[in-house]
Amino acid sequence: MHRGPSHVSLTDELKLLRDCTEEELLAQAVDFDEAALSELYDRYELKIYNYIYRRTSDQALSEDLTAQVFLKMLEAIHNERAWHSSFSGWLYRIAHNLVIDHYRARDRQKQISLDETPHMPDLGLSPVRAAEIALDGEALRAAVRRLTDEQAQVISLRFLEGYSFGEIAGLMDKTEGAVKALQHRAVATLRQLLVHEAE
Repeated sequence: MHRGPSHVSLTDELKLLRDCTEEELLAQAVDFDEAALSELYDRYELKIYNYIYRRTSDQALSEDLTAQVFLKMLEAIHNERAWHSSFSGWLYRIAHNLVIDHYRARDRQKQISLDETPHMPDLGLSPVRAAEIALDGEALRAAVRRLTDEQAQVISLRFLEGYSFGEIAGLMDKTEGAVKALQHRAVATLRQLLVHEAE
């Protein structure tokens, strides 16, 4: 089929979208523009995956939960219940809630299957040292799960994702002072939990 000179190819459209601001992409995404949704996915998929993976240390679970984040995004757009302030903060909130829901469901189970044993890092270490590192990581993740949702989110964004206080404030729709206070309380609580665990 012959295309007229005014036709914009999908490749050209994707190139144009890469130069769009987030606000422009979101305006198109609300109208279910496939190319805009695809560009948003490309911009955030790895960030969301890394955020989840650092909370779970489970590749398959992280991939599954990342897919769920974007499904929830589409559902929210469809039901006209999308973000009200920061889009990226909204995605991280969805990811955070999915991780919390996963651990709550897992904690309700009486037994843990072999598939859910802690990930053993392969760092060329002895099996004993590798087991110690895996258990330390699990102890830290368990302690983070005992924080409030907001405290856990600040800890993850600040120390695992490397965001500044200002960036976290924007993502969580809070003031920098509130974020600093959340971090202070979270770190103090983690210290108490980990010291208690070690005793």
